[in-house]
Amino acid sequence: MKVRSDILRIYRSLHTWVGITSGLLLLVGFFAGALTMFKQPMDRWINPPEKRMPWIQESSLDQLVAQVMEQYPSARREFTLYPIEREDLSAPMVWTETSGGRELDLSAEQRIASLDSNGNLKTDIQMPSRFGDLVDMLHRTGGIPGFTGDEYLGVYILGIAGVLYFLALISGVILLLPTLVKDFFALRYGKNKKRFWLDSHNVVGITSLPFHIVISLTVIVFAFHGEFYEALKEVVYPNQERAQEMGESQHRNPQDILPPSQLLQKVRAEAPGFDVTEMLYMRLDSPRPLVRIAVYKPEELVHGPVTGYVGVDPYSGEFLLTAMLPGKAEGWGAIVNYFFALHFGSFGGSLVRWIYFFLGLSGAFLFYSGNLLWIESRRKKLRKNAAPDTLVTQPRNLQWMAAITVGATFGCVIGVCLAMVSGKWMHAVSDNINYTYVNIYYICFAVAIAYALWIGVGRATWHLLLASSLSCALIPLTSFASWLIPGLGLWAYTSLPVLMVDLTAAAFAVVLMFAAVRSRRRAFSGNTDSVWSAYKDKKSQAPGLDRKEFPI
Repeated sequence: MKVRSDILRIYRSLHTWVGITSGLLLLVGFFAGALTMFKQPMDRWINPPEKRMPWIQESSLDQLVAQVMEQYPSARREFTLYPIEREDLSAPMVWTETSGGRELDLSAEQRIASLDSNGNLKTDIQMPSRFGDLVDMLHRTGGIPGFTGDEYLGVYILGIAGVLYFLALISGVILLLPTLVKDFFALRYGKNKKRFWLDSHNVVGITSLPFHIVISLTVIVFAFHGEFYEALKEVVYPNQERAQEMGESQHRNPQDILPPSQLLQKVRAEAPGFDVTEMLYMRLDSPRPLVRIAVYKPEELVHGPVTGYVGVDPYSGEFLLTAMLPGKAEGWGAIVNYFFALHFGSFGGSLVRWIYFFLGLSGAFLFYSGNLLWIESRRKKLRKNAAPDTLVTQPRNLQWMAAITVGATFGCVIGVCLAMVSGKWMHAVSDNINYTYVNIYYICFAVAIAYALWIGVGRATWHLLLASSLSCALIPLTSFASWLIPGLGLWAYTSLPVLMVDLTAAAFAVVLMFAAVRSRRRAFSGNTDSVWSAYKDKKSQAPGLDRKEFPI
């Protein structure tokens, strides 16, 4: 397909600059988003086993809730009931004393409850590990801290980046149209490393294009959902307002709520074949009480990251909200559910979650490789305009851009891995392990960028790749140490999902080590006029001359 050259120039400029302005933010979001596919196994890998309370049969949930309602009035605001035992959960009933909200409260203690063998209430207080939630926050904010109103500032900024991201996708497709058929799966590996990176960038972008279009659009919706939902609530969720207005005239006694077993029966009849995984009770002593019940079926497209939802009145058992239940939504509500499911990968079970994991990493690769290609294209233009046999000196802004790209990319990897490892090694000495996660991540992120700017991107690239490899390797090594030396006070689990955390980290440690070796080779034997060169005295040597003696 032929496209006019002037049109291609416009779209090339658009593709380049929207990628440069939003790339690093989206890179962090994609990397963290890939990890959120396995939040539960990561949380279980970190959480110690000693706080786990005995699980109870589903028939005993009624007794558990009744005793908690009588003895702990603070639970009436909000509590969560788990009918199905999971490895990452510490008790069948959980609540906090705080008022909730969108902000992640890192210091909120959690009260857990169960029944002993005699049917008596048993409670405890713990400081839960929020590592999975913190990774999800990185995914939603791109790592930008701060709040505006009742939402993270980074969510809005990431929404704006999502608009730019969509423009980059469309402009990229238009740029590839003239050679799409010929170069679709071309991976030309040779002396021209820039061509190989460009081919890789194009192949990953085109093969995952539907995924990236869905992600870009849903990122915009998630960022500005309040504005969109307020404008479209009568179209998308016409019955939600009626559900919210029910019971406005009366306050009810939380001890009169229906037993959980009755609600479970009603939901299973409404959604046959689904497992009920969670029952979130909200505002029991307010005019608008609600139980949000999570239902799971691997092959269904559901509204949430893992489950679909149905809203029930805890006193009457009436269904207040079914639009988030697979098969129940119609029209716009069904379209919204499809978009949510396609963003979260919440269908198809473990296979789709693994596919989304690698698609998320492919998104991070797109923005990383895009920045590298732009940096290399600047060098090509500089050499074209330079006199023959003269060494081109890369401008300082280009060196800074390269350093920030490398520092932010691998600083994110190092920060997440070391924060995760700290959950075990520092658990006994940290007053609040959640603040330890946050501090370690942001320190690693900032230090990696500062290091790349200070030492130069030529050396920093392979140094940071090596540090990323070692950080990944610390995850399985920590588990191995817990088995080998029990006296360390560490712990490890043998379930397949948790073991896959160790195996995946080990695999990426090998991949990153290989990349570090190749990067070092390029730094000491590649073109000396490149920002990726580690050669210090660049003024004394022109491109193409002997480059064997380089300082390490």
